[in-house]
Amino acid sequence: MIKAGILGATGYTGSELVRILYHHPKVEIITLSSNSHNNQVYSSVFENFNKISEMKCEKEDIESLSEQLDVIFLALPKGKALELLTDSILKNVKVIDLSGDFRLKNVEIYEEWYKIKHLNEALIGKATYGLSEWKRNQIKISSLISNPGCYPTCALLCLLPLIKEEILEENSIIIDAKSGVSGAGRSLNLTTHFSECNESIKAYKVKTHQHTPEIEQQLNEFTKNSNSVIFTPHLVPMNRGILCTCYGTLKKHINYDEIKEIYEKYYKHEYFIRLTKEHIFPETKWVKGSNYCDIGFTLDKRSNKIIIIGAIDNLIKGAAGQAVQNMNIMFNLKENMGLNSIPIFPI
Repeated sequence: MIKAGILGATGYTGSELVRILYHHPKVEIITLSSNSHNNQVYSSVFENFNKISEMKCEKEDIESLSEQLDVIFLALPKGKALELLTDSILKNVKVIDLSGDFRLKNVEIYEEWYKIKHLNEALIGKATYGLSEWKRNQIKISSLISNPGCYPTCALLCLLPLIKEEILEENSIIIDAKSGVSGAGRSLNLTTHFSECNESIKAYKVKTHQHTPEIEQQLNEFTKNSNSVIFTPHLVPMNRGILCTCYGTLKKHINYDEIKEIYEKYYKHEYFIRLTKEHIFPETKWVKGSNYCDIGFTLDKRSNKIIIIGAIDNLIKGAAGQAVQNMNIMFNLKENMGLNSIPIFPI
C-alpha cells in the first residue's frame, strides 16, 4: 500500500483528495494536516465523512512525515510549498504540489503574476509540470510534481493537439473561461458570498490572472514561435465546474474531419479525454464529480477560425483528480485507479 499524507486537508481540494484516496485500492491515508483545524476529528469538519474518517487533523511537520510516507500532497495556499520543500525531503518522499509555486520556470514571471517573492528557486528545475496526458514520461521519473491549475488544464487539453500540429496562428488564441465558485477556495471572501455572486456573472482578474503565463509557457514548449494568449476568467454562480471556450485562427483551410483526426491522434486512447460528436458541445454537468475532460469543436469558415469548447470539474480533473492520476503514473499504477467515478447527474 502507498502511504499518503495530505497537507491542507480541510480546503475544498484537500477534501476531494481525501474522498478520492479513501476509495483508492492501493493507498492508505496516514495523516491529514490542517493548521486551521488542528486536533479536530476530520468528520467534524466535513460531516460527509461521518462514519468514514475518524482521523484527527494534525499540524504540518513535513520533515518527519517525509520519513514515514511514500507520497505527500500539498493542498496549501500559494507560497507555502516554497517555505516547506527542501532537497532532503524530496530524497525521502514523492511530493505533488497543487499550488502554483513551481509551475512557472521563470522566477521573475512568477513574482510578477503571483505578487510574492519566490523563496525556492533551486527546486524549480526539479519540478515536473503534471499535465498527465502530455507529461507522462517526465512524471514517471519525477519526485516533485507541480499539479496544473484548473483553467490551464482545461485550456491546454483543448489547444495542445492543434498547437503540436502547428495549424493555429501564433498569438491568435483567445480563451474565455467560466468557473464555479469553489475555484476561489474555502477561505472567507466577500466576492464569493451568496448575495455577492448569486444571480450574476462577472469577469475577474482581467488580463492579470496568474494562469495566463502558465498557459503560455506550456503552449510555447510545442511551437517554434512564442505564443501570447488572451485569457479572461469569469465567476459563475454554481458550485463547481469549468467551461473554456477557446478561439484561434487557422493557418490554412481545413475541414471538420481533418481536425477530428488530429484530436483522435492524441486522445483516442486517453481514458479521461472524451471527444463529443459533431454539433454537440461539452457542458459542466456532464463531467461533474469526475476526472473527465470533454472536448468539442466547430469551424467558422467565414473567418477561418476554430472554436474549441472544453469542460472539466475544477476540483477533480482541475485539481485533486489529476493529482491522483499523477500519483498513479509515479507509482506505475493504472492511471484510472481510484478515479472511475461516473459523472453525477442531475445535481
